[in-house]
Amino acid sequence: MRYGIDVAILGDLADPRRLVELARAAEESGWDGLFVWDHLAFTWHVPSADPWVTLAAVAQATSRLVLGPAVTPLPRRRPAVVAHTVATLDVLSGGRVVFAAGLGGVEAEFTALGEPADARLRAARLDEGLAIVDALWRGEEVTHHGTHYRVDGVRLAPLPVQRPRVPIWIGGMSPPALRRAAAWDGWVGCADTEDGRMELTPAQVAELITTIHSHRSDDRPFEVALTGVSAPGDAATVREYADVGVTWWLEHLHGRRADYPALLARVTAGPPS
Repeated sequence: MRYGIDVAILGDLADPRRLVELARAAEESGWDGLFVWDHLAFTWHVPSADPWVTLAAVAQATSRLVLGPAVTPLPRRRPAVVAHTVATLDVLSGGRVVFAAGLGGVEAEFTALGEPADARLRAARLDEGLAIVDALWRGEEVTHHGTHYRVDGVRLAPLPVQRPRVPIWIGGMSPPALRRAAAWDGWVGCADTEDGRMELTPAQVAELITTIHSHRSDDRPFEVALTGVSAPGDAATVREYADVGVTWWLEHLHGRRADYPALLARVTAGPPS
């Protein structure tokens, strides 16, 4: 199992300088990755940092951490712009990026800005957008005339460092999200509650992983990332999740769990291994 931190860059954590401090502490303390939320929380009156500016700062401040969003609502972004941004970040970081995508779970982040929030529409845009991003990262000349997006003879440059492309993980707990994840490189699930307690048992997570694998058609490597909360040295509890197939433990850091000094202290204490 690998260990990362997943930071809600909202409220007091919307200051990207704090994320740089957390990132340096994470790398020095033995964590393997840093992921950030991607929300327009200011649409519901909560400060929120831009994930890509924040991750670029983290890329410059670290040399080893895997970086990415957890997760980006691709339906509210232009796929070609996302492909360009992520490719640039992958070059900046030396090939350390994972792209995790989903539908987007807060309707206000769509409706407050004049975007439709219909779940079926978002799902269709997500699937079509992922196909475009995938093709652009592979270096193909992309021509795509779809229901929601059009691309005419575009080839991305520069390409990501990682070949054939940046890994794509899918976030979400619904049956459609699990089926979608099976077609890509990984899945991001959530096992903890908003107030910082574990909610899903290892047995429940095992059922979700089994469902994903039932939809997979090959044996390519597949990552299972799970957000959760742990105490320093709590290896036994986390090992139970590793034993059912979780490959990434993402320590969930957010303002409802604790204040910033306490979250920084948790990171500095190191992974629960």
